Amino acid sequence: RTELALKEIMSSGGAEDDIPQAERKTVTDFCYLLDKSKQLFNGLRDLPQYGQKQWQSYFGRTFDVYTKLWKFQQQHRQVLDNRYGLKRWQIGEIASKIGQLYYHYYLRTSETSYLNEAFSFYSAIRQRSYYSQVNKEDRPELVVKKLRYYARFIVVCLLLNKMDVVKDLVKELSDEIEDYTHRFNTEDQVEWNLVLQEVAAFIEADPVMVLNDDNTIVITSNRLSETGAPLLEQGMIVGQLALADALIIGNCNNQVKFSELTIDMFRMLQALEREPMNLASQMNKPGMQESTEKPARRENPHKYLLYKPTFSQLYTFLAASFKELPANSVLLIYLSATGVFPSGRSDSEGPYDFGGVLTNSNRDIINGDAIHKRNQSYKEMHCLHPGDLYPFTRKPLFIIVDSSNSVAYKNFTNLFGQPLVCLLSPTAYPKALQDQSQRGSLFTLFLNNPLMAFLFVSGLSSMRRGLWEKCQDYLRKINRDIAQLLTHSRSIDQSFLQFFGDEFLRLLLTRFIFCSATMRMHKIFRETRNYPESYPQLPRDETVENPHLQKHILELASILDVRNVFLENTLDDY
Repeated sequence: RTELALKEIMSSGGAEDDIPQAERKTVTDFCYLLDKSKQLFNGLRDLPQYGQKQWQSYFGRTFDVYTKLWKFQQQHRQVLDNRYGLKRWQIGEIASKIGQLYYHYYLRTSETSYLNEAFSFYSAIRQRSYYSQVNKEDRPELVVKKLRYYARFIVVCLLLNKMDVVKDLVKELSDEIEDYTHRFNTEDQVEWNLVLQEVAAFIEADPVMVLNDDNTIVITSNRLSETGAPLLEQGMIVGQLALADALIIGNCNNQVKFSELTIDMFRMLQALEREPMNLASQMNKPGMQESTEKPARRENPHKYLLYKPTFSQLYTFLAASFKELPANSVLLIYLSATGVFPSGRSDSEGPYDFGGVLTNSNRDIINGDAIHKRNQSYKEMHCLHPGDLYPFTRKPLFIIVDSSNSVAYKNFTNLFGQPLVCLLSPTAYPKALQDQSQRGSLFTLFLNNPLMAFLFVSGLSSMRRGLWEKCQDYLRKINRDIAQLLTHSRSIDQSFLQFFGDEFLRLLLTRFIFCSATMRMHKIFRETRNYPESYPQLPRDETVENPHLQKHILELASILDVRNVFLENTLDDY
């Protein structure tokens, strides 16, 4: 490629002698850096997806080369324009690759600050119109690069809750797709239109709108803020375990998704992250920490996002997480998936006899939510049974199952005496409740944004910002009281308290209890299968049916003027 570029220089600039040696060297160096950067970037896909150590030095080298390339084209733009014929879309390609590097670094580390870095590069491409000339060239593959850039930018904006930018990008992408399909009459028109439909559905997934006084929508973030988790008060005896790793697994039929994220996965990953901070943008080594600079403590637990994993993929990632889990740390497994029910009666009641959840859909056997094997004598291969997780209970394990067969995980056995908790969704919701399953599970919504879930079950679809903030304040008070109920309980299983020292797990546990108490008080949630459950069981009278907590829930309902939705004398109904 370097020789080719030099030949082009000679043919465009006259005799070889006419070109100053320094300019020829500039083009040679640029071609070398461009080739090297592409080579390293393409090598990223060959790195193992699991394990946290092997990839870091490779990422560092790739960042280094792209940093040099970016600075080089800035410093020598004039020469590269004249001698190499550098086009604006080529600069856009470099910036887009750096944006992708930051995004992948976020996926590998779960540090939200890198999303801001990806956003700044993607924004620069748009602001400086790097791709604007692509449409004038008769090359469909260049237009596809531009469309892919838009799709990647949208994912980053969704993760940063920049919904106003997403809406602008969707309009621009829609126009670009129309122009692309009109000019080139390509076969991938249907795929690109599907991308547009997926984003549109994703943006509208929230069941409740929070409105400013001028009726613009308030963007609410559900990442952990400094005031998010209830503080531990003096005298609260809790464990010192820290959440270090999480597997977020999604396989729900017909659920809104974009890229390889279902709405449930999207909500759960945000519940396991802190609000992002801006990194001091240092272009000399973007996103990389010197190996000597170990952060004092990891800001966010590391996450793997697994969309429709096969059993072998899931087990590989589980084993890698388990192997690398530091001492005094917790592994969290979140399953949002279709239920697999046991076929026929079984004489035994072992960990493989209650069914489980389906992590990968074999298309030929999907029919609605309930999966039944045609051949009754064999179990579904991609079903994750409670027994499949037994080996991993050798270390502290926190499991969340959101499924129509979540109760299969109620039959757990703690074989190794390590802290172990399973939070289990209702297996069915009341028919009177408007079916929102396409827009995500109600149980996961409670764990991610409990106030929005509370408003939804109360029949509200919009709310003014002032009232929303008042209710959020009251909910923080409820969370503090739930924390006290848990830590003061005399009969609670110690596993809950051992996990309670970690901010993320503390917030998930208090939200789970709030969710369970709300559903038990709601007039239309009257069947046992409508309520969340847990392993080990929580002492109801001290937690989910505590009169003090019930009073708080009625008070929140009064603030919202929806008290009639809830039972007043709940204790008399059991």
